[in-house]
Amino acid sequence: MALYVLYESASGYGLFLAHGIDEIGQNTEAVRSSVDDLNRFGKVVKLAAFSPYESALDALNQCNAVSEGQMTDELRNFLELTLPKVKEGKKPKFSLGVAEPKLGSHIYEVTKIPCQSNEFVLELLRGVRLHFDRFIENLKPGDLEKAQLGLGHSYSRAKVKFNVNRVDNMVIQAIFLLDTLDKDINSFAMRVREWYSWHFPELVKIVNDNYLYAKVAKYVEDKSQLSEDNLSGLTDIVGDEDKAKEIIEAAKASMGQDLSPIDLINVKQFAQRVMDLAEYRKKLYDYLVAKMNDIAPNLAALIGEVVGARLISHAGSLTNLAKCPSSTLQILGAEKALFRALKTRGNTPKYGLIFHSSFIGRASARNKGRMARYLANKCSIASRIDCFLEKNTTAFGEKLRQQVEERLDFYDKGVAPRKNIDVMKSAIESVDGKEDEPAAAVNGEENEESKTEKKKKKEKRKLDGEEEQEKNDVNGSNVEDGTAKKEEKEEE
Repeated sequence: MALYVLYESASGYGLFLAHGIDEIGQNTEAVRSSVDDLNRFGKVVKLAAFSPYESALDALNQCNAVSEGQMTDELRNFLELTLPKVKEGKKPKFSLGVAEPKLGSHIYEVTKIPCQSNEFVLELLRGVRLHFDRFIENLKPGDLEKAQLGLGHSYSRAKVKFNVNRVDNMVIQAIFLLDTLDKDINSFAMRVREWYSWHFPELVKIVNDNYLYAKVAKYVEDKSQLSEDNLSGLTDIVGDEDKAKEIIEAAKASMGQDLSPIDLINVKQFAQRVMDLAEYRKKLYDYLVAKMNDIAPNLAALIGEVVGARLISHAGSLTNLAKCPSSTLQILGAEKALFRALKTRGNTPKYGLIFHSSFIGRASARNKGRMARYLANKCSIASRIDCFLEKNTTAFGEKLRQQVEERLDFYDKGVAPRKNIDVMKSAIESVDGKEDEPAAAVNGEENEESKTEKKKKKEKRKLDGEEEQEKNDVNGSNVEDGTAKKEEKEEE
């Protein structure tokens, strides 16, 4: 039986005929040893036909189809024209070797051409790939490499090209930066407190918030110059007039040492840096909330933007999180505790990153494990909806959140929750209802227009009918007059 080998190159489809298969006996080792030598390999494999791609776009489409295991119309025409024709009712005396088994099965389903994909065919294709430029005539050196490079870039670019508004990598970077900023702002604020406390130690007990402390330190600077004139400014910063008066009174009786002007300038600049970082942290949090509402709106509505972003970051992407079962999502972030428990044969952890959700904290100690398992189940559903649903909606996340609330009430008060199928039906109806509203409005306008048009048509028909009746009446009267005149003439 003759063996044809299909090779998909960057410049076109190549069909090769393998001679002497019976002599080799389909010995993979023999082919492997003869691949490197062109003289030996050229005696076994000959070029049967070659079909170049029409353009770079055509090459990209063919490459995408082959990678998905689909046979295009161009490939089908090429195979039907070049391969020997098979008579109806008879078995073909050849087979087609392909690299992708899915492509081979699709070719067989459509054209009934027998295909095979094994180690022997792969070794033949390896030799064809190695000596491909020798088989094609009029191929300049470097043309094949350029075609491979261009097709590789366009194929990768097409794979990466997706909706820029749903890039989960931005959420991963934002949550990493948010955690880093929290640590840095905390350490810098403590440094401001320690540094300025040498000058004004009483301020630490009065102002507890780090951001407010930095603003007050920048505003006060030298405590000896603080007076009643600064009361309004301090009140605007602190937000409490009594606390502002307390700061002024404490400055008058402060036990701190005096600082030189250059030291106060450095403290002021450092406090300004801490304030800038705190303000940037707020903007970054708003950015994270906006991105989570675009990428995973249902997950954000269910468990919150920060916890949802941490889950996506730990899983690697929203797609990876959607692939995780709920049992994996439940302990995501507690891997060390899990493997330690497996190693020591102790109790496995009940929750990981989802512990930061408010639902786990609201549950009683007895029901924390149950609540974590139920919440992980709903988070898994929400992540899959966000990953595979093209519409951007929070209806499912809000309904899932209601289910979690009902489950909390069930554990605490014994109130029976609704069934999941009923909740999902109501969510689907709410999503479909929002889409049908504008369509219904348009249909309503169309119905009104059609009604007015019908009324106008009826009025026209009535008018036409009345005119016809008048004409008939006129014609009838004329006929009667004519007959009367004829009768009068006959009498005369």
